Amino acid sequence: MRPLRARRVLESCLYVDDLPRAARFYQKVLGLEPISQLPGRHAFFRCGDGVVLLFDPRATADPDGAVPAHGAHGPGHLAFAAAEGELAGWRRQLAEHGVAVEAEVDWPQGGHSLYFRDPAGNSLELPTPPTCKLAP
Repeated sequence: MRPLRARRVLESCLYVDDLPRAARFYQKVLGLEPISQLPGRHAFFRCGDGVVLLFDPRATADPDGAVPAHGAHGPGHLAFAAAEGELAGWRRQLAEHGVAVEAEVDWPQGGHSLYFRDPAGNSLELPTPPTCKLAP
């Protein structure tokens, strides 16, 4: 019998210290669609077929009965797929919102990545193909 394999990432989570500020960033700067919010605890956003979860670790560190305790301190990392030819537009959009590009990388296998930070200091990346595959 072959072992089972996870099929895809459904949710990705980052922890933020200022939930309203971070939620505005993910909606306004990255254009993600808000789908759920509980003030002081979390904000959830649709991103393609997945969901980006933002949690305040102070609210999730203790078990609430239904979900095990979780949290993290320090910067996390997420990469959001960008299409070929979009990076100039992303540079402009980030600059318009006062977000500095921290680094740019040309990958040996092809593709390019922009790195920048969210308001909580999490490292975010926008890679282009073939670094990221936009279709399964």
